[in-house]
Amino acid sequence: MKNLRDILYGVSVESVSGSTDVPVRALEFDSRKISADSVFVAQKGLRFDGHQFIEKAIQDGAKVVICQEFPVKINEEVTFVRVKDSDEALAILAANFYDNPSEELTLVGVTGTNGKTTIATLLAEQFKKAGFKSGLISTIKVVIGEKEIDATHTTPDSLTINRVLREMADLGVSHCFMEVSSHGIHQKRTAGLNFKGGIFTNLTHDHLDYHKTFAEYRDVKKSFFDHLSPQSFALVNIDDKNGQVMLQNTRAKKFSYALKTEADYKARIIENQFNGLLLNIDGQEVWTKLIGTFNAYNLLAIYACSDIIGMDRYENLRVLSELENVSGRFQHAISKGGINAIIDYAHTPDALKNVLETINSIRTFNEQVITVVGCGGDRDKAKRPKMGNIASSLSNQVVFTSDNPRSEDPEEILKEVEAGVRPENYKKTITIVDRKQAIKTACKLANEGDIILVAGKGHETYQIIGNEKTGFDDFVITKQILTELNK
Repeated sequence: MKNLRDILYGVSVESVSGSTDVPVRALEFDSRKISADSVFVAQKGLRFDGHQFIEKAIQDGAKVVICQEFPVKINEEVTFVRVKDSDEALAILAANFYDNPSEELTLVGVTGTNGKTTIATLLAEQFKKAGFKSGLISTIKVVIGEKEIDATHTTPDSLTINRVLREMADLGVSHCFMEVSSHGIHQKRTAGLNFKGGIFTNLTHDHLDYHKTFAEYRDVKKSFFDHLSPQSFALVNIDDKNGQVMLQNTRAKKFSYALKTEADYKARIIENQFNGLLLNIDGQEVWTKLIGTFNAYNLLAIYACSDIIGMDRYENLRVLSELENVSGRFQHAISKGGINAIIDYAHTPDALKNVLETINSIRTFNEQVITVVGCGGDRDKAKRPKMGNIASSLSNQVVFTSDNPRSEDPEEILKEVEAGVRPENYKKTITIVDRKQAIKTACKLANEGDIILVAGKGHETYQIIGNEKTGFDDFVITKQILTELNK
């Protein structure tokens, strides 16, 4: 049981109606989950306004209401606290309610458009292999010591983050690596957390359905670094022109990594093959199981972060060489008939370009690259023609198909993707709305040595059509079809 006065510490309170000397049993922002003697935080969301559910929350037992606007009629038996920003208030309340667990471990946030999941996941694995007890909060899963939980968001709500961090701290986890999305930053889910460091990967076209402009998207990412403390570090990819932008106002210790330009941490690709990368990192050669230039950046960020935190240099390189691909990130399999299948989460123009350029940098050009790709519904529409152009320009054959169309008409989405195909590439493309049939067609077109790239969904094991979510795993289905076709 906490005292309201204590968990309000650090919250920007504008006014209070009632006593703050109130015992608090629980903290909640979902009115459907209110229990007796709890605090209800009314947030203004994209689709719903929590202020509409204040009365219901009180009926269900809330003794305290945190809100941005007082209701017309104040219930005298309830304490009302008016704040400037309910999202930020919830994050700080959550941190206080769980006794600020982020201060008890080394918490590192990873942000950027591409590479977040790979870097965060492999950093957690890196420290685990080096003998530390590590935790992970990512798009794919949450790892608390030996326990794994499927993730629902790239960056969970602030209440979940602090509950998970408290569980980690209580279990003796020393390091936690966390994906920090632009949505999470903008919605203040990470406010109140004590980050020991932040990593910036890159910035490309994504989420403009939410942020509206690229400048706004960039500035939201930048605000994460603006709020780092002088005791923390900021590590940025300086080959990306926005890397320097991230460092402009940060008070954190500044570090950079790069393949092309001078940086604090530098790497060079010596060999790039389908079975791995040979890298020179700060003068030392290391063979890794990951593939492609984009993974060279990811591995360099992992090495740099581990070094900054204090891992022994040779232990750092040794463990780096043992790391495996993350599920759905350039996941590679070879069929009985010698067909290469690659499953990747690439769902932005830049990510798709990186994957296809990586494939083209390794292949002999005696084989075909057959790409299966689409674009999600109810998401940034501006990237659709760009994805169509990239896929058709960098592949020998493309099958455009559905990728979580959600509430949109899948055929209309695919028309927008097709609009980006240049006239000279028309004959390379086929459009098949049904994703399984699209993968099957790609498999039928493939012969020994050919490369099938199934892009967009990666680790996801579902397909969302309308309001229906059904099981669908690109990796499993592709392997199954190749086996059935005896290829």
